[in-house]
Amino acid sequence: MERIILAAPRGFCAGVAYAIEVVDLALRIHGAPIYVRHAIVHNEWVVRSFEQRGVVFVEDIDDVPRGSVVVFSAHGVSPDVRAHSKERGLTIIDATCPLVTKVHNEAKHYSAKGYYMVYIGHLGHVEAEGTMGEAPGRMTLVETPEDAERLVLPPHEKLSVLTQTTLSVDEVSATMDVLQRRFPHLERPQKEDICYATTNRQMAIRELAAQCDLVLVVGSPSSSNSNRLREVAEGIGPEAHLLLRPDQIRPEWKTDFRTIGISSGASTPEQLVEEVIGELLKGRPDVPVTVLETIKEDVTFKPSRDLIQLAMSR
Repeated sequence: MERIILAAPRGFCAGVAYAIEVVDLALRIHGAPIYVRHAIVHNEWVVRSFEQRGVVFVEDIDDVPRGSVVVFSAHGVSPDVRAHSKERGLTIIDATCPLVTKVHNEAKHYSAKGYYMVYIGHLGHVEAEGTMGEAPGRMTLVETPEDAERLVLPPHEKLSVLTQTTLSVDEVSATMDVLQRRFPHLERPQKEDICYATTNRQMAIRELAAQCDLVLVVGSPSSSNSNRLREVAEGIGPEAHLLLRPDQIRPEWKTDFRTIGISSGASTPEQLVEEVIGELLKGRPDVPVTVLETIKEDVTFKPSRDLIQLAMSR
């Protein structure tokens, strides 16, 4: 190992930082316990740190005691989940990423105008379930270009397409090409659904991978955008691995590769990246660490003024 290069941008996106801040404010306002439907973000370290402060993560709203406080995760929820939460008398605090909310609003818009929709996403992903819940019976999910080739749609006059926000840009492009060839009347939203952070991190890791023999993506196996980063890096050429903790570093990585590139998923705290770097540098303090900046990010999402004022009054 002769050098380490860090991708920039990497790590927390504005939506993740927003969701974490919302849960923190909810704790300050209501005290423990509060409940969060699904992992607030797909990172075990973040989830565990909140659990230590009295946050309880659940997958089913029925597991939240009546009258309690529930936070909806960054991935969003379906209208059915919202309605059921109200039926149980829950105090709802919404930490849905505004970019996911944008896709939900598109689904409602197209549904109200009588469109049938194709949703490009990953089956079973909580974001996909929430978005598709906005238009039951009016949306079909496809995951791959092969799915798009085989797609058989019910009778419709108007057709549109929506996308999960955390997918690979290349992956969506290939699927979209097939859909547009097969369904020329397909309508797309004015602005792309893949979030800016996903696009920027994939752009950064492409440039990083072109200069490296090995690329390490620090992130959770359950994180869609982290998995996509590893795939993008591997597609450029170098060996690429996804890891969450420094104890997952293999000894041969330090000896068999001259240049190691490091990036991290949008739900990965920078502390985990620093721990991975520290482990790589053990016994090799002479190895330089540089940053390859591809694009500057200045996007931020702020919680509601009411939530902030409530927290400040406690």
